[in-house]
Amino acid sequence: MTEYERSRTMPALPEHVFDQAANIDQLDNWLPEALHVHPGQLPAVTVHEDRTDEDTSALLRAEKDQMRLEWGTREQGAYAGWLQVAGIDSGTSEVTVHLSFFEGSHDPGEGPVNDALDRSLQRLEDQVRLRVDNAAG
Repeated sequence: MTEYERSRTMPALPEHVFDQAANIDQLDNWLPEALHVHPGQLPAVTVHEDRTDEDTSALLRAEKDQMRLEWGTREQGAYAGWLQVAGIDSGTSEVTVHLSFFEGSHDPGEGPVNDALDRSLQRLEDQVRLRVDNAAG
């Protein structure tokens, strides 16, 4: 098993960050560009990966009271992950994303995974800023 974790501080309330991260219709706006989530009968989703051109059955759960998203593959148990939002101080949040790959064939490697996580957290922050800015003005 291989695990990866990245964090990023965002200048927004944790509730705003979590609401944006958990919005099933906007996941493609911040997930790695090569992944696309298609909701089914939640928590069931289908994840399409451009790199392999495969669809995978997965689960996605949002725990709003814990400000946590959890996901993972259903049948083959290839990977799992979570996103946790925590308030730091007034108007600032820390977002942590954790991935676990249970099979080496699904692990793209440390460099690509860390780059994808960093880009995803940046894209999530961009989406949060747009939402907060639009709500403010």
